[in-house]
Amino acid sequence: MVDIDASATSARADAVLVEDIARQAGELALAHFQSLTNLPVERKGHLDLVTAADRQVEEFLVAKLRQAFPDDGIFGEEGGEISGTSGRIWVIDPIDGTFNFVRGGQNWAISIGLFENRRPTFGVIYAPVRGLMLVGGQSVEARLNGTRIKPLPALDMSAASIGFSFHPSIPTSERLEVVRFLSDELQISFRLCGSATLSLVEVAMGETDGYISLGDSTWDVMAALPILESLGVSHTIDWDRTELSEKLRFACGNTELVTMLRPLLQRVAPTA
Repeated sequence: MVDIDASATSARADAVLVEDIARQAGELALAHFQSLTNLPVERKGHLDLVTAADRQVEEFLVAKLRQAFPDDGIFGEEGGEISGTSGRIWVIDPIDGTFNFVRGGQNWAISIGLFENRRPTFGVIYAPVRGLMLVGGQSVEARLNGTRIKPLPALDMSAASIGFSFHPSIPTSERLEVVRFLSDELQISFRLCGSATLSLVEVAMGETDGYISLGDSTWDVMAALPILESLGVSHTIDWDRTELSEKLRFACGNTELVTMLRPLLQRVAPTA
């Protein structure tokens, strides 16, 4: 029989440890951010930039997570993939919002999510320039900078807002359909901040009501989704049919908003 109290205590201890790892990784990334003029930048695709900071931060995260959780696997954006024996996998994005990072913008973050039993169960997000640390999941209360996150506001369509993002490979026709649907059929405002992680943080903070993605990677969302789920946010990803290497097409928000987005998803993400 599983000792629920012991399990919760262990989860909280892990949360403190991973939060510290994220903070250290953020300080490493911040050192690069503050010396952008000397930072070498390589292209790996249209508006998809990888920097020395990406690689060094991921190497740091991999080393620290392996030290802290030697039996767990690791799956990272920059090619860091390590098999484990526990069935747990840490899915990491060293700098989500790299384009913002290299342009000197604030919307980038360190993302560390735990994938367990084919579900995201826990996440830590640290956005050092904005001074935001979010922690939460199934067994850990969602907190922002150590303070419990308030319940999300009810959906008010007269003031509703939604974030979205498109991978560069998404056809223009599908991008336009998303904008048309939000503007014409739902008649709500929308925003594009250039980081999937920060877009989902906006949902957690009540700044937006939901998020639509066409082409995010699993490492973009693995930390944020369990935090949001603990706050009552639902999403349309079927993890039983989704591999960690896949690109995602999904929506998230409260049940009412996700229901409203279903007709759009049937057109641009028919398997969602």
